[in-house]
Order: sequence, then structure tokens, then C-alpha cells
Amino acid sequence: MGDIRRRGAVALGITGLVAPLTLALGATPAQAASCTTQTGPYQKQVEKFLGRPVDGKQSAADCKAIQAFQNKHGITPNAGYAGPVTWGVMNLMLKQKAVGTNPNKDGKCPVNKGRIACVNLSLQLSWIQDGKKLVYGPVPVRTGRDGYETRTGLKKIYWRDIDHVSSIYDVPMPYSQFFDGGQAFHSVGLSMWNPPGSHGCVNMTTTTAKKYWSLLKKGDDVFVYGRKPGT
Repeated sequence: MGDIRRRGAVALGITGLVAPLTLALGATPAQAASCTTQTGPYQKQVEKFLGRPVDGKQSAADCKAIQAFQNKHGITPNAGYAGPVTWGVMNLMLKQKAVGTNPNKDGKCPVNKGRIACVNLSLQLSWIQDGKKLVYGPVPVRTGRDGYETRTGLKKIYWRDIDHVSSIYDVPMPYSQFFDGGQAFHSVGLSMWNPPGSHGCVNMTTTTAKKYWSLLKKGDDVFVYGRKPGT
């Protein structure tokens, strides 16, 4: 999230593409930490997720596999412990994958608005639809953390800035499409599962942010609903 640096006055083509949900987004590896020998409260669940032998007991190989997952997604501490944060990320991935290509099965994102970008905070998923037709997605996103929640409701994209830089946090926000105050869709160089979340913006991979930039325009609707886990 960042404020709107107004460069001039700020005022208020769709292709039939369906992008599969991908769970292979990397983050900058965290500094190496010593592996713990402790068995975590979610040991069996984490072992099953990682394809490890499910015995509910921490091993050196288990720890290395858990630690690699933590490093990939920026989860700290990254000592290979099967705790609630690590399992929470894995559980969210499983729920996202289960959605398949029918993200609006519950019908909560409006289908009477034409082209609209939908954001499900509960599942940390976003997609673009046109009426009942899925145009792009669903894709994992990273929304506002506790205290910086992405605001819910029906909104409109009112300003786009492909090379935006936040003057609050002094960080690049490429492919920014603002829809509510300083909250925008934009790309980041982090894993979409990197806890605890953004400062309110809807973070995306560069690939997703570019696609949203090409499919959406100023005046298009955005609907945000649900509640991000942990907020």
C-alpha cells in the first residue's frame, strides 16, 4: 500500500483467459537458521503436505524440508518447526487449490456488473470475471495484515500508475491500479504467502499484476469481501 502520488489530475480489452492457480512462487530465502529437533503441534499435517513420512515425529530430514518451505515463503522463525504459522500457510494453499476454476461458486462477487475484479480475503484469491464468465484467475494474492486490512465493499479503479512509488513506505509499486484511497493492486517481489501481509494493498506477482493491467481499465469495478486469516 502507498499513498497516491498525483501526477496530474486524478479522476474517477478482455480476452478469455483462465490462469491456473500456481503454488510455486518464491521469496528471497531467509538467513539460515539452526534446525530444531522439536516436534511441532502440526507435525503430521506438515509432513503430509510436504510428502514426508507421516509419523508425527520430527526428524532431521523433516526439519530441512520444513525449513526450506519457510525460507521460500519468508516465514519466521525459520527453524523448521511445524508450528501454527507454517501450517496456516500450508492450509491456505490447500484451500486455494480446492477452489479450482470456480472461484465465485458462492456467488458473492457481483455478476451483474460486467467486467469486475474480485478479491476474496478469506481465501486470499483474486480473479477477473465478466458477468458469470471467468476471464482470468483465480490467483493467490497478499492482502492487508492485522491493523492494515484491505477494505471491503464495491469500489472502482480510479487511477493507474505503471511506475508508482509509495511516498509513505518509499517502495516501488509497479502496475498500480488504485481502487480505494491508497489501496491498489500492484506487484511485489515477495511470496504471496509471506506473512503477515501487506499494508492494505492487494499484492500480486509480476505476471498477475501485468495481466490485471492489460485486462482492467479506469472505471472498472472491484469487489472485496471476506476476512483475511489472522485479522
